[in-house]
Amino acid sequence: MKRRLPVAEIIAAGMAAYIGYQLDSYGVPLVMTVASSLAMFLAFRDAIHQFTGVARAVTHRCPDRGCDFMVRLTGASAAESRRWQEIAAAHPRHQ
Repeated sequence: MKRRLPVAEIIAAGMAAYIGYQLDSYGVPLVMTVASSLAMFLAFRDAIHQFTGVARAVTHRCPDRGCDFMVRLTGASAAESRRWQEIAAAHPRHQ
């Protein structure tokens, strides 16, 4: 398994710390500050992971006009991607 730098976690931690600092400066109780900061950390981290996942995804759609059938792949080989492209073009919903 390839290890990546935890860039999303570092950015999310920075944003959560900033929000925690802002809440603390308004005199919000510590328990609520920690809970809010943790929630924002998780939200930022998940959002960053979603955005980076979308950038690496390959989407195959049905070529027929008006059909909304679609397949989204991440980390697929060229052969697997081609196979799903063919499946999207001839999916059973049209029959």
